[in-house]
Amino acid sequence: MDRVLTNLNLVTMQPATHPCKADSHASISTNDCSNGYQVIENAVIGITNGKISFVGSSDQADLHGHPDVIDCQQALVTPGIIDCHTHLIFAGNRANEFEQRLQGVPYETIAKAGGGILATVKATRAASEEDLLELAVERLEGLKRDGVTTIEIKSGYGLTLEDEIKMLRVAKAIGCLEDIKVTSTLLAAHALPPEYKDRADDYIDHICNDIIPVVAAEKLADAVDVFCENIGFSNQQCERVYLAAIEHGLKIKGHTEQLSNQGGSQLAASLGATSVDHIEYLDDSGVNALHQHGTVATLLPGAFYFLRETQFPPIEALRNAKVPMAIASDFNPGTSPIASMRMMMNLACTLFRVTPEESLRGVTCHAAQALGLGETRGQVRVGMDADLAIWQLEHPAELSYRIGVPDLLARVVDGEFFYAD
Repeated sequence: MDRVLTNLNLVTMQPATHPCKADSHASISTNDCSNGYQVIENAVIGITNGKISFVGSSDQADLHGHPDVIDCQQALVTPGIIDCHTHLIFAGNRANEFEQRLQGVPYETIAKAGGGILATVKATRAASEEDLLELAVERLEGLKRDGVTTIEIKSGYGLTLEDEIKMLRVAKAIGCLEDIKVTSTLLAAHALPPEYKDRADDYIDHICNDIIPVVAAEKLADAVDVFCENIGFSNQQCERVYLAAIEHGLKIKGHTEQLSNQGGSQLAASLGATSVDHIEYLDDSGVNALHQHGTVATLLPGAFYFLRETQFPPIEALRNAKVPMAIASDFNPGTSPIASMRMMMNLACTLFRVTPEESLRGVTCHAAQALGLGETRGQVRVGMDADLAIWQLEHPAELSYRIGVPDLLARVVDGEFFYAD
């Protein structure tokens, strides 16, 4: 082992039916409030070549003479937090629209005056890669303070081949930073650009025939996303984008059922989507489709809160169908300008009535599944990436209970320590 972490209370987030795959003899807490998290008290984690190579209790580890032992002083250790849905890269801001809406100006009026998504598109097109990178790295600091070690970043504010590629190159540059991991998603089907006004099918042709092939060839994205909605793109148009993505070896996911029930979640699931996101208007047929195809339901409570929505996602139906529920920030300039995963966890609990355990699963193991990374991240067990968050906390429920207190001591990314300020 290259490095050993000792004297910690470990929250493994392994499935409750497999108490500790890493070591069947590990001491699992029998506290009813902790068992769901799969807590190992007085635990030891061994790390070799950036991977977890040992998980167990202290009386099972022989640390005599080991050169790199870190005493965590009874800190709480969880998997690194994963934000599986963000729009981190953009220029400009829309605080003026926020103020206008609160003064009673309808969104349609704001959009007709050049606001909304297209305002961000205009600013992002005008920005350089260097400017976009600097802005995104600043925003990322807020997420890091909440223990984030993996982040998904979407394009979607370029809406031309050149500008979508520009955004994805910035995402790749962020992924080269040593203390964060990035998965990138092409979201060219985010809105209809002004050049294609009243020609949505032509724009879909452009995405399928021009943008996706280049993005895939240059390995700039891991997945392709779409906005399947009555103010976005139709099911038929989204299906064309999905099929083009699959043809080029890319994963698929969807913004679905946010404002209405279009059946987009069923479509995405049937084609193998790793996740469908928002899903406030998801019905029983959609829930069954997610269960049948193993698709994750990603909750975005920040947008729900910021827009003062009233249609709640079907939490109980998802829970009963055993559909994994991820939770993400949806960080974006228009509907969720909130760079805090702990706030998202709290909002999911207070607004959607998920439990603190469900919220932590939502930003660890289920978030990893939403990105197609469930075999390498989101749990603490042998063979997983050594991505961890170390907290000055007594119980994992505190992560969704408290907001704004600097409880993070350090993040571990591929076995390397990055201490909180």
